[in-house]
Amino acid sequence: MSAKHVAVVIVTYKTAKLTIDCLGSIAAERKLGGAPITVVVVDTSSEDFGEIQQAIALNGWSDWVQIAKTPKNGGFAYGNNYGVKLASLNATPDYIHLLNPDTLVRKGAINCLLQFLEDHPDVGIAGSSFENLDGSDWPFAFRFPTIMSEIEEGIQFGLMTRLLKPWVVARTMGKVPERVDWVPGASMMIRGPVYELLGGLDEKFFLYFEETDFCFRAIQSGFETWYVPQSRVMHIAGQSTSVTERKAEARRLPPYWFESRRRFFLKSYGLYYSILTDIAAIFSRSIGAIKRSLLRQAPSIPNYITDLLRHSALRATKRRSIDAT
Repeated sequence: MSAKHVAVVIVTYKTAKLTIDCLGSIAAERKLGGAPITVVVVDTSSEDFGEIQQAIALNGWSDWVQIAKTPKNGGFAYGNNYGVKLASLNATPDYIHLLNPDTLVRKGAINCLLQFLEDHPDVGIAGSSFENLDGSDWPFAFRFPTIMSEIEEGIQFGLMTRLLKPWVVARTMGKVPERVDWVPGASMMIRGPVYELLGGLDEKFFLYFEETDFCFRAIQSGFETWYVPQSRVMHIAGQSTSVTERKAEARRLPPYWFESRRRFFLKSYGLYYSILTDIAAIFSRSIGAIKRSLLRQAPSIPNYITDLLRHSALRATKRRSIDAT
């Protein structure tokens, strides 16, 4: 295992301090020995470059960390692909570890993912378990979104949720590795050749659904995705966008979330399935809204139905080819 090269890619956008803390946790991981670990930090035109560059020099990390600044803020997929290209200038790394800047890798987390992939050659992607800032568990991996999961998520009614449990996107995970549909890109290790074969992340996703899409394409190509709880990572979550901030009040989702959602359904399931899914989502969200109104509960996500309609494949202007969307 010691000869395998792990290239960690961290994409930062206005998270310089968190990125530096993350690098410190990787420095501690490197001291454990095992595989050679290098890091590429990608500043997506957010003015983080100077502060992080200075920290790299002051801490003596220059021999294993490089930092680059992109010419534009092209989103999560764009930034990671940019970093992977830099990490692959001489040769494709054996393993590519996508890691969020708002994380701290706990002892052995990176080497644990590497060892799992080394022991399971049929697995293409391995993801960590997460803990919150207060040390509590966040033990989730995910199923692919479907029309059934959209119905459950919209209604959120006890009996319906129990009936549709096999399709609920979020899965509460246990303490042993399990095969899953997809894992969060906050800590996701991918075999270098698999990343290369799939052409990297789809840069037409600005934010959200890009790792879902990548794992979907990986399974179609015969590569499994696994959740590995022994690899533990602290993840603050939502520091760049606040969309995924945990324990936050429900807030309106940004337009790019709906654009990414539409692209995932169109690309993965086709136009007619996407249209039926949006109809089902609007219907179920309407029922859910009536239920919450009767119970005097706040909306689950403000303006969800109107925003979905604005970006839905139901609209003729949103039915362009996948290459154009």
